[in-house]
Amino acid sequence: MSKMFTDALRRHALNGPAMGSRWSALFFAPAAVDTAPIRAALQAALDEVEEEMSTWRPDSALMRLNRAPVGAWVALPHGLARVLALALRIGRASDGAFDIAMGDAVRAWGFGPDAADPQAIRAALDAPRQPAHALLDLEGDRLRKRAPCQLDLNGIAKGHGVDRLAEVLADHGIAAALVGIDGEMRALGLRPDGTPWTLAVEAPDPARRAPQAILALQDAAVATSGDYRHWVTVQGRRLSHTMDPRRGAPLPSPPASVSVVAPLCAEADAWATALMVAGPLHGPELARRAGLDALFLLRAADGALRSKPVGPLFAGRQGAPTEA
Repeated sequence: MSKMFTDALRRHALNGPAMGSRWSALFFAPAAVDTAPIRAALQAALDEVEEEMSTWRPDSALMRLNRAPVGAWVALPHGLARVLALALRIGRASDGAFDIAMGDAVRAWGFGPDAADPQAIRAALDAPRQPAHALLDLEGDRLRKRAPCQLDLNGIAKGHGVDRLAEVLADHGIAAALVGIDGEMRALGLRPDGTPWTLAVEAPDPARRAPQAILALQDAAVATSGDYRHWVTVQGRRLSHTMDPRRGAPLPSPPASVSVVAPLCAEADAWATALMVAGPLHGPELARRAGLDALFLLRAADGALRSKPVGPLFAGRQGAPTEA
């Protein structure tokens, strides 16, 4: 890229509220560009995602779908149908490790808008479990349930929101950008000087935010699922928010975290959850089978971290407790 063109671009940084957190957009565009309509379009895109997929809004399209009777075809907003299609595809590819039919368990254990409910927990534990792709028929922009189930998209909706940020910037002619929501990130193109975007994989430490590894990305996304940000304590034991689809309960011994790099942030988000569920024994093989770049961080009995990378992007990171 010529120096003249590089000098003509200015760094712009925007942010706003989204999904109980904040979205951010860092991009390069001419200094004279009016960022107000770009900010408005970014916020509107994420507001739309929440209107379609939030489990915290009783009137969201997803919650209306959850209330729909079994066997009834329900018309869906295109964005919701798009995410459901991807979720079902990854659910099949992961042998059910990624399962969006866990809404009852998520809510029962207190990871939704309500506090944990012992009676609801017992019901979730006793409920027969089938993966979402065995319970749903999706045809274009409509869906029907074959059996009662409650859907939850928290393992993919945030990643989709990041992808919507990227799409909005691309629609405004912006080719060099880094967008994210609370650590789920996607890079567009290269920085104006021709270098990749650099970002950190967070260390799985609930007490502080610190880098565990540094990535250089171009036209790719990264998402991390971990046990260190959201949990409940039951009988003195801390349980992660990630649900075991076989049990209807939080994972008993998950990895500390799993980070995945993929072309789309929704894909990275869903696969990070799937690999958490698959665990330290089966997760790496599932990642290799799916052709993913993934970094598993595992806790030893003494609390030390051990890294287990899959794919060339994370090669050479074994045994490195922290990289800066």
